[in-house]
Amino acid sequence: MFRADLHIHSRYSRATSKNLTVRCLAAFAAVKGIHLLGTGDCTHPLWLQELEDELCRDEATGFYRLKNPLTPQDIAHYANIDAQSVPFQPLFVLQGEISCIYRKNGGVCKNHQLVYMPDFETAKKFNAKLSRVGSLTADGRPMLGLDARTLLAWILEEKNCHLIPAHIWTPWFSVFGSKSGFDSLEECFGDLTGELFALETGLSSDPAMNRCWSALDRYTLISNSDAHSGDNLGREVNIFHSALSYAALFDALRRKNSLFYGTVEFYPEEGKYFADGHRTCNVCLNPEETARHGGICPVCGKALTVGVHYRTAQLADRKTPLPAKEQTEYCIPLKELLAECCGVGAKSKKVHRIYENLIKLLGPELEILQNVPIPSIAEQDAKLAEAVMHMRTNKVRKIPGFDGEYGTIRIF
Repeated sequence: MFRADLHIHSRYSRATSKNLTVRCLAAFAAVKGIHLLGTGDCTHPLWLQELEDELCRDEATGFYRLKNPLTPQDIAHYANIDAQSVPFQPLFVLQGEISCIYRKNGGVCKNHQLVYMPDFETAKKFNAKLSRVGSLTADGRPMLGLDARTLLAWILEEKNCHLIPAHIWTPWFSVFGSKSGFDSLEECFGDLTGELFALETGLSSDPAMNRCWSALDRYTLISNSDAHSGDNLGREVNIFHSALSYAALFDALRRKNSLFYGTVEFYPEEGKYFADGHRTCNVCLNPEETARHGGICPVCGKALTVGVHYRTAQLADRKTPLPAKEQTEYCIPLKELLAECCGVGAKSKKVHRIYENLIKLLGPELEILQNVPIPSIAEQDAKLAEAVMHMRTNKVRKIPGFDGEYGTIRIF
């Protein structure tokens, strides 16, 4: 079994931590328990050069690894965890995200696409093609006037490259977004739709919401952190039972078989686009309330930002989700659980001190959240053990996010 976070960013993307280096990402991956990490931003020339300087090909897997292995000192320096040892050496897959902004069918379409490359040579060749469309240096996630179908066609021209639509329900920048999306994949990708095999659900939706629409039945549903900092790595991840290799990973996704076990999910209500509303007006509505108001904010009279819950229900053709092969487990980041247990902020020194001790005694964060027996957690912290038990059994209270504002999940 291995965990894979296949959508992240580097410090060259907007609104990201300036501390994100390759070794920083590896250090946080080890602390979190993520065996395979997307590199993020492989279209940015400076980041791609940094990746090439720091990584070498791992011939056994077809992925990349650090030329100089991760050390406990790296984990202490980047993640501020006094580790006694390194649990494993994380691997990397060349990954980027492209923002496609273009006119189609009389309107402006905006969607984000994830791309994966097998090696540096292919990435450089592909980037040369993209650079003819727009600047790759302005942002780690380049904004290009490129039709998504054209991007997919270019990906298919390269051997062993793959495209997966990103966070498919986000209102502003996704294939089904309420503000600039389509009502079907065929509208977006046309005659190449059949080449798609997986979709990223995004933080504000989960597989159950997607399995209420039969048009998505044939696709594997993946979940990733879309992390802009080391702390946010692994807030959503994929679990594979396949061989740890580039070929096996995408074969499992394409075949939609049991080698892709499933996903570890944010509670979708915690995503910042789950519900409908206006952040500036402090208005948060459920789909029924939005319909009753005709999609108009009752405070300012302007159009609401229609969230993922409304949009998935709008396109759904089932009342209950189709049973799926993939498994879904819900997790709350460990520091958020500790913050509630302690009654302080998740970024407080007290929370970090307890977090560090738990990592040293019980192992990586996702192991604690998913697998460590409750009695073993109780030996260290009885209240945390109760919180983890509630989380694992989905006994939580949900305050939904809306219009760019994250939601809150409460245990007690």
